Amino acid sequence: MTRGESTQTKVHYKGSIDDFLVFVEDVDQYKKWRKGDTSIPLAQFVSSFKIFLTHRQGAQGTYDAAPKNVLYSEFGTDDDDEVIKKILKHGAMQTMEMPGRQGVTNESMSSMKTH
Repeated sequence: MTRGESTQTKVHYKGSIDDFLVFVEDVDQYKKWRKGDTSIPLAQFVSSFKIFLTHRQGAQGTYDAAPKNVLYSEFGTDDDDEVIKKILKHGAMQTMEMPGRQGVTNESMSSMKTH
């Protein structure tokens, strides 16, 4: 794997007010949970217990923390755990490959160094 190369998985929920995202770390555990294995705790597969909104830009664009009043308007609750469960159950999973970083690995050996 190249330096910095990784895979990022997020669950996108298209709401009536805005679009919401939750990041998932363990896709296999998430799939089992979504199929009904509720014995798996969210902490096993949720990357962080933060809910993001994208300002109606789908799963792309700028991610901002979702304010409590927006969560309440959309989901009828501002309890983060309940909102995350709803997003995970009704959202669409998207996996994105993050390319490795490119560039000079040792600045002192660079041919672009000026004297």
